[in-house]
Amino acid sequence: MKSFLFRLYLQVMKLLAHFTKINNKEIVVLNGAGRSGSNGYLFAKYVRAKQPDYVVTLVEPWPSAHLPWATWRKIGAAKYVVTTHQPFKIRQKQVNIQFWHGIPLKRMGLLANNTKTRDNQRNRKLWQHKADVVCSSSDLYETLMSACVGIEAKQYQKLGFPRLDALRQSIISKEQLVQDLFDTDDSQAQVGIYMPTFRYELEDQEVMSRIKAGNFFALADFAGARLNEALKKQHQYLIVKLHPYEMQLFNKLTSDFSNIAFLNNDYLAKNDYDLYELLGATDFLVTDFSSIYFDYLNLAKPMIFVTNYLEKYEQTRGLLLSPYEEIVPGPCVKTQTELLAALTQVACGQDDYKQKRQYWLNLINEVQTGDNCARVFNFMTQNY
Repeated sequence: MKSFLFRLYLQVMKLLAHFTKINNKEIVVLNGAGRSGSNGYLFAKYVRAKQPDYVVTLVEPWPSAHLPWATWRKIGAAKYVVTTHQPFKIRQKQVNIQFWHGIPLKRMGLLANNTKTRDNQRNRKLWQHKADVVCSSSDLYETLMSACVGIEAKQYQKLGFPRLDALRQSIISKEQLVQDLFDTDDSQAQVGIYMPTFRYELEDQEVMSRIKAGNFFALADFAGARLNEALKKQHQYLIVKLHPYEMQLFNKLTSDFSNIAFLNNDYLAKNDYDLYELLGATDFLVTDFSSIYFDYLNLAKPMIFVTNYLEKYEQTRGLLLSPYEEIVPGPCVKTQTELLAALTQVACGQDDYKQKRQYWLNLINEVQTGDNCARVFNFMTQNY
């Protein structure tokens, strides 16, 4: 019922905003990706800094039933409507630039195990009729996206993703990151970041209970003090960036350990940062089934994959590429004991996955020249 009422609300607001006059110098970014590698937010930041002849309006959170009428007027008047999730525009004269928010690793849309046929058909029509330009990074990306949502080949443009510009050009040093999040100075610091996927859809109460109890890895043999001591001994610092839903499980998102820190949205908002503007200052990534690993390949740094719920995730939602252990360019761990061994390898500089990382980088990102924001801006303003 809520979904129906919200779609009705959108239709009414689109009808009212349809009568605003289009301004060719207006860009609206509908950002549904928050501050976690948001193509939309970072593109808006670029336009404001580098393209003063254009007015960009950043609308977030999106979608929302609480936008003021002035914002809807802006959406209706924009020549270019940039989206990070489903395509959207009010009328055909507008141009929808679709960034999406990650390279699909998990099944979604038409291929997911946990979606409804009616919703999939509606979304496929939406993509075919509303997305004028779908930004791409490679043939593989286009194959994965089309398999899931039915995009036609003519809609793609290999322009790269704005988030990768920020990834390659960290605006904060590792020293400052350690000082800000761990309140210490350590010339030998090696900083890792743990970014799991959306684990709530596993529909496993045990997983959620473990996370809420502070076991953010949801490992059966998790011991926070032991993990912290191992990190401390090796001058390693672990940043934990949970999915926004999981962050809501905590009344106060803080760590009791010296070498483990939670990264919350308050820190990012206070400093006007996107996560990707900090990610380049880290030394290694820990994740599970998140497509963050495809982007992290651009940094040519080690990765560790936590796979204790791999089989259950494959059954619940599914993965687009398998077998998973053969795809990922890093060790797969199912216990804390295995995780500690992998962390020690990283600390010692033992890296057996360099060639595999480069192989997957070449497959997933054919646009490795940088300046993706400028490339997207020039394409859309010169062709539409």
